[in-house]
Amino acid sequence: VTGAIQAAAFGWLPVLLWVIIGGIFFGAVTDFGALYASVKNEGKSMGLLIEKYIGKTGRKLFLLFCWLFTLIVIAAFADMVAGTFNAYTVKDGVTELSAAAQTNGAAGSISLLFIVFAMVFGVMQKHLHLTGWKETVAGLACTVAALAIGMAFPLVAGKDTWSYLTFAYIFMAAVMPMWLLMQPRDYMTTFMFAGMIIGAVVGLLVAHPTMNLPVYTGFKNAKMGDMFPILFVTVACGAVSGFHSLVSSGTSSKTVSNEKDMLKVGYGAMVLESLLAVLALCVAGAAAAADGTAATGTPFQIFSAGVAGFLEMFGIPVYVAQCFMTMCVSALALTSLDSVARIGRMSFQELFSVDDMEHAEGWRKLFCNKYFSTVITLACGFILTKIGYSNIWPLFGSANQLLSALVLITLCVFLKVTGRENKTLFPPLIIMLCVTFTALVERTIALVNAFGAAAAPMSFGEVYTAIQQGVIDGAENNELALTNNKHGEVAKYYAYNKHQMVPDMLVANLKFLNSLSPEEYQVFKEAAQKSTEVELEEWDKSIDEAKKIATDDMGVEFIDVDVNAFKQKVLPLHEKMLNENPKIRDLYEHIQEANEAAAGKEGK
Repeated sequence: VTGAIQAAAFGWLPVLLWVIIGGIFFGAVTDFGALYASVKNEGKSMGLLIEKYIGKTGRKLFLLFCWLFTLIVIAAFADMVAGTFNAYTVKDGVTELSAAAQTNGAAGSISLLFIVFAMVFGVMQKHLHLTGWKETVAGLACTVAALAIGMAFPLVAGKDTWSYLTFAYIFMAAVMPMWLLMQPRDYMTTFMFAGMIIGAVVGLLVAHPTMNLPVYTGFKNAKMGDMFPILFVTVACGAVSGFHSLVSSGTSSKTVSNEKDMLKVGYGAMVLESLLAVLALCVAGAAAAADGTAATGTPFQIFSAGVAGFLEMFGIPVYVAQCFMTMCVSALALTSLDSVARIGRMSFQELFSVDDMEHAEGWRKLFCNKYFSTVITLACGFILTKIGYSNIWPLFGSANQLLSALVLITLCVFLKVTGRENKTLFPPLIIMLCVTFTALVERTIALVNAFGAAAAPMSFGEVYTAIQQGVIDGAENNELALTNNKHGEVAKYYAYNKHQMVPDMLVANLKFLNSLSPEEYQVFKEAAQKSTEVELEEWDKSIDEAKKIATDDMGVEFIDVDVNAFKQKVLPLHEKMLNENPKIRDLYEHIQEANEAAAGKEGK
């Protein structure tokens, strides 16, 4: 959904062609191949397949890459789910209920009930041996019950609460037997996805909206870059995704009861995913303005609102349609989360496992314990949600497609070793390697070129010696580093290019702020403003003292440069960052306004 709508900046035709060609000849082939290889090797994961057919070193490198990859996915998707269910918004520093509080709360309530009903359904399947129409009726009944009760009793809570609940759920999904939670939950979710897809298809056929997005906008896009490779790493799950292969070999292969079903599960599921990408593209095209301007909002919001509109057209109440689509969108992330958490746990375990685990060292047994490995994996993902994953999230597309290329390499070796034909995998393998390496190299070059220098990251304590010995030409620090850390002894020029400004922030607990009366809040606000003024005054005094010592005692020369020249150099990076992280645009613009106001005061 997300990739197809974002990549439509190049025009709907390139996206459509890549989804169709990529889905049929790249993604479906890779997913089915991973499932087939795993089933033929007793349900082994991709990491263990690499060890068997390539070697132990390859296995370790692949598992480490997979584990790090899952951390990014866990952080991003958990944050998205918590944000979707969040019932509050902050306005002028005050937390209040958002306009979509009831809808978001209902979707969250439905999600929690889905867990309960899924476990009930799982127990029924196992002990009552439900099959055929009985299984379908029971699963559908549980799904409808969760939807009805959840909509009637929305759970209104903040993002932090939902974040904790989300991680609690994926911990359960990662350690519990698949028949008890993941498998029945995915079975129930299938009914929702089927309803969503059918609603979107019928809605598009009946409404027959105009495709307002342009057919083709050119090879270069000012915001996204070149169509190759950006288009091919942006549209991932709708065309080809390495993550799918991890699921095929990590979880799906363990639930296939008949090898005849592999083609439907591996190949067929990917074709349906491509259909979803096409539907998302069509919905985004219908939502765009007549002049081709894309609709505002995140891709998920655009898709959800569009399909909800189709459902309303069929007489479904607005609240029901909005709750259903919000739940469907969050379910897309939740089904990915429970799988990726399990895969992350398994990757961590397999990274440290050995053949003879019975006589392995104590620490190795601990690291291979499913509870310990799950806690470590989820803890790292949780920390990423708190410290920010946006800086590394742009690498997700490239890493995901690199993963698909690695899987294709493994499948080629597997087919060759087992005496099967593998030449048909060469074209997608070569193309995906070209796409991923081009994307990774372009991103690295862009960062270096923007500053016109070669970065040399090192610890702060090494900077003095590095400048003294000529290892680096300079460093980025404030004036106090010249005196407090003696950098002025070896660095005799200080240029005010101001390429990076780090603000100090006064942070207050929302629970504390909400507990204040209006009078107390006003006092707190005035005190915060006063403390800011005092801090700035004291900081200016410290800077003046440091500059005097550096100039008089160390011989440092302070140079004012044309800041605008530096600004122009990094503006493309600004735009790229904002396009990849649209949530920070308001904050960015606010900072720019503050900078302009400050510059105006200095001019006077």
